[in-house]
Amino acid sequence: MDLFNPTIKIITFLFLLPFISSTSGLTKAWELKAQDSNDPQQPYVGINVGTDVSNLLSPSELVSFLQLQKITHIRLYEADSDILRALAGTKIQVIVGIPNNQLLALGSSNTTAVSWVARNVAAYYPTTLISAIAVGDEVLSSLPSTAPILVPAMEFLYSALVSANLHHRIKISAPHSASIILEPFPPSQAFFNSSLNFVLQPLLSFLSRTGSPLMMNLYPYYVFMQNRGLVPIENSLFKPLTPAKEEVDPNTLLHYTNVLDAMIDAAYFSMKNLNVTDVPVLVTESGWPSKGDKMEPYATMDNANTYNSNLIKHVLDRSGTPLHPERTSSVYIYELFNEDLRLGPVSEANWGLFYGNTTAVYLLHVSGSGDFLANDTTNRTFCVAVDGVDKRTLQAALDWACGPGRANCSEIQPGEECYQPNTVRNHASYAFDSYYHMEGQAAGSCDFKGVAIVTTTDPSHGSCIFPGSKKVGDDANVTRNATDGSISEGRRLRCREEKIFQLVILLAMLFISTFFFFGSSIR
Repeated sequence: MDLFNPTIKIITFLFLLPFISSTSGLTKAWELKAQDSNDPQQPYVGINVGTDVSNLLSPSELVSFLQLQKITHIRLYEADSDILRALAGTKIQVIVGIPNNQLLALGSSNTTAVSWVARNVAAYYPTTLISAIAVGDEVLSSLPSTAPILVPAMEFLYSALVSANLHHRIKISAPHSASIILEPFPPSQAFFNSSLNFVLQPLLSFLSRTGSPLMMNLYPYYVFMQNRGLVPIENSLFKPLTPAKEEVDPNTLLHYTNVLDAMIDAAYFSMKNLNVTDVPVLVTESGWPSKGDKMEPYATMDNANTYNSNLIKHVLDRSGTPLHPERTSSVYIYELFNEDLRLGPVSEANWGLFYGNTTAVYLLHVSGSGDFLANDTTNRTFCVAVDGVDKRTLQAALDWACGPGRANCSEIQPGEECYQPNTVRNHASYAFDSYYHMEGQAAGSCDFKGVAIVTTTDPSHGSCIFPGSKKVGDDANVTRNATDGSISEGRRLRCREEKIFQLVILLAMLFISTFFFFGSSIR
């Protein structure tokens, strides 16, 4: 065969053309995939922001913190003008709530609804990205006397949005408690409380007509607590299950590996029983408390960490539910901060991912889920003594950490780098941080009976380097800070493979071109 024949050259070029095109095609495909991850139509995890917090951050500080944590969707329980103003110009989408005590006025007067929308929505949109209005909160179960005016209030508010030409951009719905659904398992037998149908029928008709979601507050924690012995803790926490532990709906033969999916499907079956099949479910609250009283033994940091970490992964995996694998509900975690001013059981003040001063309550395990709340991929968290603790209590915790706890306390001995300042608080912070990192930053390893907290602020000073800071230095070459915009390991591998492939193709092209050039010269 004459390899230098022009016909052979053309055939060779045509053979290589698909591979040449694929180098740009792969790059373009990856760009499209990256864009798709930010698609507003894709499921997301949002956060509820309650304000019953001592020394709550200023609105501007709150928004900066949300951006730092890569939180893109929040829910406010009322239209806080200062927060809405601070959100202006950001990409954070917000659901604005209407407190139950305002429903009577809104459901009785179209003029009141118009005024409310003008004052709390139109005044900020589109500079502030208001995505929905949540009318009341669990009205049908917590304030049944107000039920008859719920749908009229929604209709008046929708008319006000139409008048402002915002009805295509902002949805209206009402969050409901899971208690409005009776016989939730198996999901196929679930149905709404028939005594509420006089409200639910027109409400679902409104949601279908306006393209709005059914908002549900769903808590596997309460399902587990009310059915202990029947519902395994593993099902409630999204833990891997053996097939024998999966819950099976006997009517559909669908397998449920977690309680939340069963609760969502129960809502879908309940709507189907009322002949509604085109309304999606939006989970406006879900979470797990990190602390409880003696009657709440499962309200622990470890369980809260496990639930919320697995919840985030579950939503971002886009795996849907057994009934609707093609449709994944977005979920708003309850909640951003521990609301320490809330009354009631101990757990009421301990649902937050963070304390009011923005230090993490526990370390979420969300590696591989992108930048969202990726405060565990940095390892840059520290355990320090809480301000204001009396010296005797702090000294007892310090003695335990350096003794039975086996923390490395050599650096706080006289003459060593971290001995100064010679205070119990300084020495305790070093010992706590040593123990915390020795335990792998495990949930509960930074508590010491309530005298220690997790912080993202490096307590190192001068030549005194805290253990957490040393660990970051040791791991710097293998771990990048997700909040600084790093990409996941899987994406790095794919990008590396793409570059190698491109290099191989370019070398092949160079070889063929050189071969043709010199071949032609020889002839």
